[in-house]
Amino acid sequence: MGSIKSFRDLKIWKEGIELVKKIYLLTKEFPKEEQYGLSSQMRRASVSIPSNVAEGFRRKYNKEYKQFLNIALGSCAELETQIVIAQELKYIKDGQAKDIIELIYYICRMIVSLKKKL
Repeated sequence: MGSIKSFRDLKIWKEGIELVKKIYLLTKEFPKEEQYGLSSQMRRASVSIPSNVAEGFRRKYNKEYKQFLNIALGSCAELETQIVIAQELKYIKDGQAKDIIELIYYICRMIVSLKKKL
């Protein structure tokens, strides 16, 4: 991995942090009754993505790293589903949903690419 010395150097991790910030801002506008429901689920799923990238990076073996990247991919799918639900419930606009889903797909492609390199 050359000049990558920390998970903080990984573009995937940085993009994951950006996704978390967008999800927190987005869910801040959800109805109060969703505070412990969909909003909380979306926040947890988004946080899981860069967290698993970071944890996997610190693992000693590539097999373990790949497993954490698989978990991050699962969290991407979970978050995408939750975005669709929020859109269907009219908590978010179609354009917002589209932008977030595009970012999720971008992160997924990076994760798959990294897995292939391990």
